[in-house]
Amino acid sequence: MLVAPSLLLLVFLVSFGTLNAASECGEIPITEWSGTESRRKQPLKSPIDLVVIQHTVSNDCFTDEECLLSVNSLRQHHMRLAGFKDLGYSFVAGGNGKIYEGAGWNHIGAHTLHYNNISIGIGFIGDFREKLPTQQALQAVQDFLACGVENNLLTEDYHVVGHQQLINTLSPGAVPLERPPGQVHICQFSCSGH
Repeated sequence: MLVAPSLLLLVFLVSFGTLNAASECGEIPITEWSGTESRRKQPLKSPIDLVVIQHTVSNDCFTDEECLLSVNSLRQHHMRLAGFKDLGYSFVAGGNGKIYEGAGWNHIGAHTLHYNNISIGIGFIGDFREKLPTQQALQAVQDFLACGVENNLLTEDYHVVGHQQLINTLSPGAVPLERPPGQVHICQFSCSGH
């Protein structure tokens, strides 16, 4: 019986507990969820002042195992079918409340044409045109962005926009972009200067 390499990787990672390590803000490093380094090497200027929220328009994931399979599948889709160098998103948020590193804080991704070199893109795993991501995913992203400010990875006055505010797309679907109490990071229609 032949076993798919990605399934073997999943069994290895889950069995040996390597999914517990974290990076700057608790994200699971790409080397841990994929077994290889990112191929994205072009540096991204820091701190960032623009965050683009997207959705992956793929199956939802709710468990660590499902999300690990989903993020690996997204990476393979971006590289093999879309012709990208690597996963396009800077980070991916799973329904399990975990953040997975893509291009990361320090490298330019391929998530939003004309905005990749001045922003990070966070993709929620799933199709959210008619529903919302899990509360765990939404909270994880909110906490992740707060950590980004604390660690000078994001400016204190950063802006969050939906993908559809920058290019013609339905992404991020129904993902809420309302302003958390005490924060002023949401651009209502567009962010001038970007």
